[in-house]
Amino acid sequence: MKSWLGRDVESRVTPLHLLPEAKSLIVLGLNYHQEPPLRRGRIARYALGKDYHDLIPPKLELLDAWLKERGGVQRRALDTSALLEKPAAVKAGLGWTGKSTMLIHPRLGTWLFLAELLTTLELEPDTPVRDHCGACTRCLEACPTRAITAPYQLDASRCIAYLTIEHKGSIPQEFREAIGDRVYGCDDCLTVCPWNRWAVETREAGLAALPRPDLREMLEWDDARFRSEFRGTPVFRLKRGRWLRNVCVVLGNIGTVLDLPALERAAADADPLVAEHARWACDRIRAR
Repeated sequence: MKSWLGRDVESRVTPLHLLPEAKSLIVLGLNYHQEPPLRRGRIARYALGKDYHDLIPPKLELLDAWLKERGGVQRRALDTSALLEKPAAVKAGLGWTGKSTMLIHPRLGTWLFLAELLTTLELEPDTPVRDHCGACTRCLEACPTRAITAPYQLDASRCIAYLTIEHKGSIPQEFREAIGDRVYGCDDCLTVCPWNRWAVETREAGLAALPRPDLREMLEWDDARFRSEFRGTPVFRLKRGRWLRNVCVVLGNIGTVLDLPALERAAADADPLVAEHARWACDRIRAR
């Protein structure tokens, strides 16, 4: 994780490395707020539907074409590029960095994807939004693993989003119970923000929650089934092993004796990551 953040430091803090002749940086937000479906195993709201990496580029292309008609040359950027998005969004007036370290929009709350266009056109800058967090500490108090160590400070190695998505190995025992029923990511510090009182449902149909079977059924999936079910969604990047690792942890926390047969079969899985977490889940359920 740290080595990835350490790459392309100059490009991250100096957007001109991406387009040396750029005069302006346009930062855009796409609302992804929706109420999650009621089912076992919570998936972070941004990942309930199709992958935003596929949904946003066509929208950027439309704006790119519009700017080209006006003589601009552009360079598009998403979160896969070397650009610090949140500080750029703050300077562009899309919101402020909250104590959770997440961007907060004054009308849309915490539910924004970010994307950028560097352009050679010189545009009138927007006014940055000042910090409106005040004395509120709800996000710090809501974090299940105390990953927000102080206002505006995040220990990513403790964050459930990191542990269930980016972390490739065994999930440390000290965090498994705190993961609760979160099978992919965590929205807790976002959900409790009082600025979400004005949040509205996304109008992007591609982000709508896709139907999923119960976690117990997923334990029986082979790699081909996993790929067919999650292709084109953010979950796909986990691959089968990490997804079933997460499923086992969640069932260890919320599962019942009805889940034991499937977990016992998973405990003999050829993937040691799946097998280890399935054994842990079996022990937890039996202890209850």
